[in-house]
Amino acid sequence: MFAPPAFGKICCNYFTRTCQMSGKCFIFPPAVLNLPGLLLQDPMSLLPNIVELQARARADLRMGVPIVLLGDESAALVAAAETLGDERLADIRGLGGAPVLAITPRRAETLKARAYSGHVARVVLPADVGSGWIQAVADPADDLKMPMKGPLQTLRGGDETLARAAIAFAKAARLLPAALLLEVGDGPALAARYGLTCLNAEAARAVLDETSPLSPVADARLPMEAAEAGRLHIFRPEDGAEEHFAIEIGNPPRDKPVLARLHSACFTGDVLGSLKCDCGPQLRAALAQMGEQGAGVLLYLNQEGRGIGLANKMRAYSLQDQGFDTVEANHRLGFEDDERDFRIGAEILREMGFSAVRLMTNNPAKVKRMEEHGITVTERVPLKVGHTRFNAHYLATKKRKSGHLL
Repeated sequence: MFAPPAFGKICCNYFTRTCQMSGKCFIFPPAVLNLPGLLLQDPMSLLPNIVELQARARADLRMGVPIVLLGDESAALVAAAETLGDERLADIRGLGGAPVLAITPRRAETLKARAYSGHVARVVLPADVGSGWIQAVADPADDLKMPMKGPLQTLRGGDETLARAAIAFAKAARLLPAALLLEVGDGPALAARYGLTCLNAEAARAVLDETSPLSPVADARLPMEAAEAGRLHIFRPEDGAEEHFAIEIGNPPRDKPVLARLHSACFTGDVLGSLKCDCGPQLRAALAQMGEQGAGVLLYLNQEGRGIGLANKMRAYSLQDQGFDTVEANHRLGFEDDERDFRIGAEILREMGFSAVRLMTNNPAKVKRMEEHGITVTERVPLKVGHTRFNAHYLATKKRKSGHLL
């Protein structure tokens, strides 16, 4: 038998306890304090930790299920704008209070709404609007048809912690970066009543802001057109997000700079042969060059659409058809120019034993990010392929606005 644990209060009557065996910190509702011995003893591994809770929250938002976020002195019911329907909106309003719609400053700029901070804009929800209005504010698809969605009243001052966390969760779920928030009195009680995922906003943001640790899952020999001596490695993040892949050509020595490419997944270009980008030709050219040289490693990172996901990428394509360039389309959706996390690539390279690379890229930002995260780039190897009349404007925008060397 272990001695009764010591608990520390964190917020909204929630308590923390550090497991003596694993060192992990767990979050408990008040009811746990009244349970008999079993839950008050080590080990505590049956309780989800903050990483597992945020993965659960991410999945809930994608399905349209609200979550509860806890602050130091506040709590909010949060629903993703994209997946919120009228029935749930009515039930949220039935709880009382004044819901607000959190959007990014990029989206607020498009809507001519005031974002009083550089982090988030909180739009006051009119009493007579439905979920369609919320989605129209979040989604720029019909901006040109219906440019006036306001005037939109936004809040000034106050604590933005929960709104910023809600936006971060929507992005992590690969949804439109907009979320409805309703401040509630007792967040844990509300979550317990309706069976909702409940987690501390700052603790969850800390997890979202960091690169989730990656673990090698499996690898196997894979003869390919580019090289018969191929091997595919699978890496799985701890937070339950998409797996990432490394294609190793030959047996490159670990004590010398390896010919490498960080390739972000592009379903349309890599699989369908889209002419709107140069991704497919770059993928095949990189593998072919590695095959010719007899050694190399290509990291295939599941960060579709520069990190916004395939659905949002298709929304961006639709905006491009309306005359916006690739950067403008991202901004109208509420995203930054590039939402990818290149720390993932650096971690995989280190896990495979590489510390220096000859990096195949036209993007100086990749070189900078690799060096910032401990990977020495001894040479930038240009990869100029796949230019078509369909992607000429796209490539020109990457050169002009993103600094690509084309």
